[in-house]
Amino acid sequence: MSLAPFITQLGAEIQDASEETFLLFSQDIPSQNLGIIDSHSPLLELSVGSRDLSIRQSPAVLNSARGGGTTGAVVWKVTPRFAEWLISPGNILTQHGIVSAESTVLELGSGIAGIVPLTLAPLVQQYIATDQAYALKLLKENIDQNTASTPAGTKDKKFSKKAVPVQTSNLQVLSLDWETDDVESFLKTNAVAEGVDLVIACDCIYNYALIKPFVQTCVDICRSRQGQRPTVCVIAQQLRQPDVFEEWLEEFNRHFTAWRLSDDLLTPLLRETSGFMVHVGILRGAASTAM
Repeated sequence: MSLAPFITQLGAEIQDASEETFLLFSQDIPSQNLGIIDSHSPLLELSVGSRDLSIRQSPAVLNSARGGGTTGAVVWKVTPRFAEWLISPGNILTQHGIVSAESTVLELGSGIAGIVPLTLAPLVQQYIATDQAYALKLLKENIDQNTASTPAGTKDKKFSKKAVPVQTSNLQVLSLDWETDDVESFLKTNAVAEGVDLVIACDCIYNYALIKPFVQTCVDICRSRQGQRPTVCVIAQQLRQPDVFEEWLEEFNRHFTAWRLSDDLLTPLLRETSGFMVHVGILRGAASTAM
């Protein structure tokens, strides 16, 4: 299936990172503070679409002095909004077959929550959730405790009984460090050497040091797609620091043709003036051949 109709629907591509930054940050942005849903509670009860989820998080890790980052230890406000959009009726990714029963999806920086995997995995053939090793134990626990495949009698009492089980037998949780791991080896090792249909990342851009490794990881994954429809990269984030955002977009736009999704393609909680946004990228060169 060609990506041409999808690209046409995206509209005008982003030409200038500084202009895009000005347009976004000149909005009347509501205060979200850092964007954490609740930095103190060890247990969150959330509803995404028709699914009730019980999510454990780790405020202690967030507030620790652990090297290598701690932000993945809690749930951020954009995550359930992004998950809700991904499964919304008429979503542009579903319309054009990028999300389908035959799709392979890889998520970067999944964190501990498992909200996006639990929501999207039932709709695709294969879902790979990745993060640094420190986040994987709690990520696996959250997925296990919210899935129908967990054996009866093994539910952790620390989790709520309200959660509705989700089928996720097609979901893998794997370690992938953008700064140290070789992406080609990672994909070969995990039987996705020919690439994936969709790369997603939710609130992964928050400091300068991670920008180049993050973008390079996106590039390496998308380059692995050979002789097929190009990989689509979708990135959701909260508007925080304009300088960090602009540097990310400049780096991203060097490698990807990029678009910001317009309000008519988004659910209300992600639209303009919400303080959140969603960008789409297709590797330069691949975008032109997709047309």
